[in-house]
Amino acid sequence: MSARSSNQFLDTLGRHLFGADGPETRGDRLYFRIVELFILGYAVWFCWDWGLYIQQNISSVLLPLGLANYVDVSFLFGHNVALLNAGLVALLGGLGFFRFWRPAYLLALVAFHFQYVARYSLGEISHGSNLIGMGVLGLGVALVAFRSESVRRRFTFGFLYFFIGLGYTSAAVCKLIGTGIMWPDGRHLLMWIAERKVDTLSKFGAFEPNVLQEWVLTDYHVGTAILLFGLFTEAISFLMWWRPYRYPVVLLVVGMHFGIYVSMNIFFAASTYFLILLSLPWNRVFDALLETDAPGLSLSDVLPRRRTRASQ
Repeated sequence: MSARSSNQFLDTLGRHLFGADGPETRGDRLYFRIVELFILGYAVWFCWDWGLYIQQNISSVLLPLGLANYVDVSFLFGHNVALLNAGLVALLGGLGFFRFWRPAYLLALVAFHFQYVARYSLGEISHGSNLIGMGVLGLGVALVAFRSESVRRRFTFGFLYFFIGLGYTSAAVCKLIGTGIMWPDGRHLLMWIAERKVDTLSKFGAFEPNVLQEWVLTDYHVGTAILLFGLFTEAISFLMWWRPYRYPVVLLVVGMHFGIYVSMNIFFAASTYFLILLSLPWNRVFDALLETDAPGLSLSDVLPRRRTRASQ
C-alpha cells in the first residue's frame, strides 16, 4: 500500500470514528452522559465488590498482573485499604463526571487498575471489567485532551468502537493461532458444556441442560455451527470502525454473547449491557422522545436512511 493510499485510509477511518455526524442534539448529549454514567457506575461497583472480596479472602499475590509485576500490591490486603481505594475511585469518578477536575478519570483508572490486579492476584481474570476500564481510559483521555464537550463525546465513542472492534477481532486471531482452523469443531463445545456441567453440579447439586445444549449434546455439528458463528462475528468485529456497518456488527457481538450464555451458562453482564448501549442509535431515539431539537421526528425515523444518488 502506497503512502498516499495509507493516508487516505487513515483519513477515512478517522472521519468514521471521530468525525461529526451532523449537528449535535440534546439526544446526543443525553446519550453520551448515560453511557458515561454507565461506565462510571460499573467501575465503582466493581471496585466495591473487589474491595470486599480482597479484605475477606486475599493475603498474598500468586499471579502478578499489570502493575503488580512492578509494584507490591499487598498493601491493599489489610486495614480496609481496598475499601478506601474503592471510595477513592467513587470520589474521583464524581469529580470527573461533574467536570470539577479534568485529571480525575485518569487517576480513577489508576486506582481501578490497582484494585483489579489485587482482586485477581489469585490466578483468575475478569472480562467485563476490562471493557469498563477501557471506557474509563477513553473518558479520561477525552477529559484531559479536549475542552469541548462535543469533541469529547465524538472522541470517546470513536475510541470505544476502535478498541472494542480491535479486541474482538484479536480474540478471533488468537483462537486460530492457539488452536488452528479446527477451533470451531463442535466437539470442543461438547467438552466446554461438560466442564460447565461439573461447575454447576458442584455449585447447585443439579444440572438440567437447556434445549440448545441438548441439541449440541445430541449432534456436535450444531456446536460447530455455533462456534463458526462466534468466530465469524469476532473476526469481522473491526468493521464497527466504519459507520455503515457499526450497528449490525455490534448487534452480532451482542448476539454472540447471548449465545455464550445459552450454550455454556456464562453471562458476561458488564460487556453485554455495555454493547447493548453501543449497538443502536439511542441518541436518535432520545431525540424522537424529547421532540426538542427535531420537532418533526418520529420513532420511525430513528434509524439512518439509505442515501440515494441524488443526496450524494
